[in-house]
Amino acid sequence: MARILPTLTETLIEFIRSQHLFFTATAAGSGRVNVSPKGMDTFRVLDAKQVGYLDLTGSGNETAAHLLHNGRITFLFCAFMGSPLILRLYGHGRVVRPGDPDWSELRPSFGPELPGERQLIVAQLDSVQTSCGFGIPLYTYEADRTQLLDWAVKKGEDGLNSYRSEKNARSIDGFPTGQS
Repeated sequence: MARILPTLTETLIEFIRSQHLFFTATAAGSGRVNVSPKGMDTFRVLDAKQVGYLDLTGSGNETAAHLLHNGRITFLFCAFMGSPLILRLYGHGRVVRPGDPDWSELRPSFGPELPGERQLIVAQLDSVQTSCGFGIPLYTYEADRTQLLDWAVKKGEDGLNSYRSEKNARSIDGFPTGQS
C-alpha cells in the first residue's frame, strides 16, 4: 500500500495544492516531539524536491528550534475529501526570516502578505511517501479562521516584535529558536 518516491510527482503537487490543512512534525535530540497543524494557504511546492510554508506568529516556535538543532522535518497531508490518500514529505529544513539574504528571493512564492508573518520554513526533501488513507474520515471544508490574522493586526508590528521576543525565542524545552 505505501509507496516511497524520491521526489514529488505532478499528481502529488496538485493534491497538495488542493489541501486546506497540513501538519508539521519536528523533534530535537531530546525533549518533546512537536506536531503542528497549519493552514491558511501558506504551503508551497517550490520544485519537486523543495517545499515550504509561510509561518505566522503563534504561541510557540518549536519548529524553528528543532530545525536549528538537527534540521529534520516531516510534513503530513491527509485527503479529508475525495479519494483517500496520506502523503508524507520527509526532509531537512531551515528557517528564513525577514532580513535574511534569501528572504526577498523566496518570499514572493508564498502569496500575498499576511499579518503576523514571522518566517519561512523551507525544506529540501529526502523522500516522499504515499499511503492509502482508508481510515481517514471524510470532512467538509467550511472556511479558514480569521482569528490569528485579526490578532496580528490588533497587536501591530511593535506588539508582534515584543510578543516574539517574549514567547517565541525559546522552545518549551528551552532550546533557542533563533528568534530575537
